[in-house]
Amino acid sequence: MQNIPADLLALQRLYHWENTAPNKVALTQPMGGGAVQDFTWAQIGDQVRRMATHLQSQGWAPGSKVAILSKNCAWWMMSDLAIWMAGYVSVPLYPTLAPDTVRQILEHSEAKACFVGKLDGWEGMKPGVPAGLPCISYPLSPPDALKAYEGWDAICARCQPLQGQPVRDADDLATLIYTSGTTGMPKGVMHSFGNFAWALDSGLKRIPMSGEDRMLSYLPLAHVVERMLVEHGWLRTGMHVFFAESLDTFTADLQRARPTIFFSVPRLWVKFQQGIHHKMPPAKLNRLLGIPILGGIVRKKVMKALGLDQCKFAAGGAAPMPLALLQWYSKLGLHINEGYGMTENLALSHITEPGKNQQGSVGPVYEGVQHRIDPSTGEVQMTSQALMQGYYKEPEKTRETFTDDGWLKTGDKGHIDAQGNLHITGRVKDLFKTGKGKYVAPAPIEDKLVMHEAVEACVVTGANLGQPLGIVMLNADFVARASDAAARIDLESSLANHLKQINTTLDPHERLQCLVVVTTAWTVDNDVITPTFKVKRNRIEDLYAKNYDHWEAMGRPVIWQNR
Repeated sequence: MQNIPADLLALQRLYHWENTAPNKVALTQPMGGGAVQDFTWAQIGDQVRRMATHLQSQGWAPGSKVAILSKNCAWWMMSDLAIWMAGYVSVPLYPTLAPDTVRQILEHSEAKACFVGKLDGWEGMKPGVPAGLPCISYPLSPPDALKAYEGWDAICARCQPLQGQPVRDADDLATLIYTSGTTGMPKGVMHSFGNFAWALDSGLKRIPMSGEDRMLSYLPLAHVVERMLVEHGWLRTGMHVFFAESLDTFTADLQRARPTIFFSVPRLWVKFQQGIHHKMPPAKLNRLLGIPILGGIVRKKVMKALGLDQCKFAAGGAAPMPLALLQWYSKLGLHINEGYGMTENLALSHITEPGKNQQGSVGPVYEGVQHRIDPSTGEVQMTSQALMQGYYKEPEKTRETFTDDGWLKTGDKGHIDAQGNLHITGRVKDLFKTGKGKYVAPAPIEDKLVMHEAVEACVVTGANLGQPLGIVMLNADFVARASDAAARIDLESSLANHLKQINTTLDPHERLQCLVVVTTAWTVDNDVITPTFKVKRNRIEDLYAKNYDHWEAMGRPVIWQNR
């Protein structure tokens, strides 16, 4: 790794803000009932130092692992900093994991302790915490966690702040980021402090972030994008981070933050769109947007209702963004930059450039990143100074993930156009062959399916069938409507038309023979989706493959499945 200036490393950034902007509000935390608690850099530094004193007093060996199991909150970020300041390595866990996965990560990482914070499903996760593992609660932890474990405030009250400016070298291991596990048990991705600093340096050349910006933190901090963009972006720039309280208060949280930079996954961008369409039918909205002056007023009103009227940089990622969705937001004046990356490269790979017509691609590489396509498989490969140190305790899997010359195998298929923009066409292992011997790439078809307002998630499948089929999960609103016979008939007709329109855009071997409508939700709890809302294809096959031949024989465009 090239020399990374020491003042760009995470802990040094904290010390910088402690010294230069002690009274600036850096974090705003909802406390319930509309109340919020602000934290200045001086307050953050003081609490981090007190918690670091406590952690160091446990006498664990340098480099020991300490876990964080919590939804996003101010104490999550302060815990991370305290773990680093004490000389340890942080291990974040998604706040929606099944107990078996919680146990697997805590045991695999050899965590010495765990911060148990703000959680909605603690009762379900608690059995996964090994007996005897020391735990620390946050002020917003579930009641029984507050009773069972010593609290953050109590520890800070009895501990003196750690003195001086303890530092960690660029090559020191900072964290284990466990992958969300679409293909099996999570793997612990090892990243150093230097990896984060280099990635931020490269990222800021493409993403305009400064100390004047505001962000709303609501996607799990256990995920690499939120960790990079929000936590490390915050440490680098000194911007103001607001936290979301809950799904129910999300609109109010967004209005409070009025973010100038906003990142979201495609699923939420679709929900925003559906919410607007519920208030104003698409045809009417399109008509109004086409009227001079009035169109501008409508755009501003819609953006203000979303809480994005002050957003200067919007981005999407973690899954493909449907082109039609990007174009719809562009009509509203919000140009969403689509990013591409992985946990293994700190999500620092590609992103579209503001003001350039690169929709349909994920843009060119970031500065310092190289990419190529494997000529034999079509796989996207890349290299940079943000690549992981490897998978924790998994040397064989680490070797399998890199080429002989050290490039990362992404597992994605794609092509690079004449302008250097990368187009992702699917996963190498997601391709399947129909009974006619033709290969089908499901991802582009799924991008089209999910644009129906009733569809929450979908999968295109059908290995060895005459034609592929689509399995779609309805969102909660349409599940409720489908209980009414007349509404169900209307929905079925609408989905059949949607299918017909999509098929006209596909090659003959790709055309879907039917849509299978699922009303039972796919959730993290039933192990069909990951915490980042990616559908586990192997689980879909486990649940539904036994029905494929039957569905094929039915010969109907829309089939209801009530598994």
